[in-house]
Amino acid sequence: MQRRAGTEGKVVDKIADKVTEVIEGAYRIHVHDSPTTVDAAAWNALLATQPAPTPFMRHEYLAALHDSGSAVPETGWAPQFITLEADGLLQGACALYLKSHSYGEYVFDWAWADAYRRHGLRYYPKLLGALPFTPVPGTRLLAKGAAQRALLVRAIAQLADAGRLSSAHLLYLDETDRAAFETAASAGWMLREGVQFHWTRDDADPAPDFTALLARMQREKRKKIQQERRRVADAGVHFTVHEGAQIDTALWDFFYRCYTLTYAAHHSTPYLSRDFFARMQSGMPQHWLMFVARRGPGPDDEAVAASLIGIDRERGTAWGRYWGAVEHIPCLHFEACYYQPLAWCIANGFARFEGGAQGEHKMARGLLPVRTVSAHRLRDERFASAVADFLAAEGAGMVDYVSELSERNPFKDR
Repeated sequence: MQRRAGTEGKVVDKIADKVTEVIEGAYRIHVHDSPTTVDAAAWNALLATQPAPTPFMRHEYLAALHDSGSAVPETGWAPQFITLEADGLLQGACALYLKSHSYGEYVFDWAWADAYRRHGLRYYPKLLGALPFTPVPGTRLLAKGAAQRALLVRAIAQLADAGRLSSAHLLYLDETDRAAFETAASAGWMLREGVQFHWTRDDADPAPDFTALLARMQREKRKKIQQERRRVADAGVHFTVHEGAQIDTALWDFFYRCYTLTYAAHHSTPYLSRDFFARMQSGMPQHWLMFVARRGPGPDDEAVAASLIGIDRERGTAWGRYWGAVEHIPCLHFEACYYQPLAWCIANGFARFEGGAQGEHKMARGLLPVRTVSAHRLRDERFASAVADFLAAEGAGMVDYVSELSERNPFKDR
C-alpha cells in the first residue's frame, strides 16, 4: 500500500543544502534527488562489473520507478542517490531513498519504529538503500574496488548524520557488500539475516525437465504437486509464454488488470503504476517473461490470469515478481507462479529461480531456503544497543529456523 510523505520534502532540502557535493581526497561525492540526474550509461557500466548485478539495479528500472510516480517523495520514496567520481569518471554509486514509512521494503522494522514512537522520538524519515518494492538480493554498493566501496559506506553514514536521521538501512546485500559493512561495524553498522526460497540447479546432475525434477522429490510432495497441476488442467486451463517484445501492449494491459486485482483482494493499493510497466515494455523488455493462463484449447482463448517473471538470460537467473487472476481457479497461483516458471527455467538452461520474499509454502514446490542479509545503523546509541541485542537473539533463532527448514527438504536424499 502506498503511503504519502508528509514533511519529508523539507528534510530532503536540509540534507541537500549540507551534502549536495563533498570532496574527500581525490573523490567528489554528489547527492542526487532524482536518478535521472545520474549518467545512465556510466551507472549501467559500473553495475555490469559488480559481483551480483541484477536488472533491477539498472538505471532504466530505477528511473522508471521515479518517472512513473511509483517511487517518488509523494509516495514516501525521496531519492538521495550517491555518486562517487574521480577525474570525471564514476567510481562508485548507491541508490538511496529517504523513507517516511516502511512499506515496500520486505525487511521489517515496524517494531523499531514503534519503540521510537513510544519514547517520543521520530523514526521517520529514515535513509534506505534498497530497490523499491523489489526484494531481490544483489549488489547495492556499486564500486570500482574495496576502497571506493568503503568510502560509499562512510558517505551513507555521513548523509544520515547530516540530516539528523534516526537510521540508515541497506537491504538484500551481496557478499561483497556484507563484508564492507562487517568491516564498518565499529562505525555502528549491524547485520541482520533473513530467509528467502530459491530453486538452484544441481550443476553436477541437472534435471533435464520438470518431470525429472519432480521424480527427485519425496513421494508425498511429488503427489501433491501432481494433484495441484491436474486441478488446473481439469479446469481447462493452459498457458502461453511471452518473452521480451512478444509481450505486446494488450498483454501488458491484461497483466496490469490482474496485478491490481491481487491488491484489491487484500484491500490494498498497487505500488506500481501502469506507466511503470509501459516503461518496462519500452525500456528493458528483454528482462521480462509473462505466463498467461487461458481457458480453452487454443492460444486465443479467454485469458484468466497472468504472472510476470524477471529474467537475466546472460546470468541464467529468473525472479518471480507479480501475478493476478480475473477469477478464482483452485491451485492456479501455484501453477502460474512456480510450476510454469520452474519448467521454463529448466528448459532454457537457467541456474536459479528466486521466488520472492518470505513463504515457507515454497519449499513444498521445490524452492529451498537461502539466507539474506541487510545492514542497519541507528544514530541514537541507546536504541542501537537495544537493536544489537535484538539482532543477536534473532540471529540465533534464524540459525535454528534454517536448520529446522533443512530437515523438511522436499527432495529425496541422493
